[in-house]
Amino acid sequence: MRPPAGAGQNERDDEHVTELALAAGRGNKAALTEFIQATQADVWRLLAHLAGRDHADDLTQETYLRVMKALPKFAAKSSAHTWLLSLARRVWVDSVRHDMARPRKSITEIDDVPRSTTPAAWSEWIDARMVMDKLSPDRREALILTQVLGYTYEEAAKIAGCRVGTIRSRVARARQDMIAATATQDFSARSS
Repeated sequence: MRPPAGAGQNERDDEHVTELALAAGRGNKAALTEFIQATQADVWRLLAHLAGRDHADDLTQETYLRVMKALPKFAAKSSAHTWLLSLARRVWVDSVRHDMARPRKSITEIDDVPRSTTPAAWSEWIDARMVMDKLSPDRREALILTQVLGYTYEEAAKIAGCRVGTIRSRVARARQDMIAATATQDFSARSS
């Protein structure tokens, strides 16, 4: 079986990012700057999917504050990219725990909808976002990591800090939950 197109490039990128993290951990400021530049978009994208665009900037900043403290201890047991995204995930989990005492202002983030969307597409986007928001955090995270952001089940398991089988079952259950919620919504819409 042939590796997917670009697989070698991704491995080289991971190796380079890991080398940058190790150098930054030894105090190399230029490596730290390059490490942040090479990884910031992925961290922000993960956090935007998990917490919403309104919170992604703050959570990304908090992630890199933790990274700077942790880099001297980074031992490259996994790729720096995987290590970094697991730190970003922990920042998100901590923010969820912190915010549990406060109610959310709204179920969806309307600013996430592109301005050029038609009313029908906008409605579908809102429905999909509402269904995803109702998933348990573990299932939503597994679904976003694998189906939205495109990480393999193995990578998602490392990021989430669980076994591959756990990620697979969370994704399967999230899909079942979404199908059930969509069927309920369709039935509700037809009976109105």
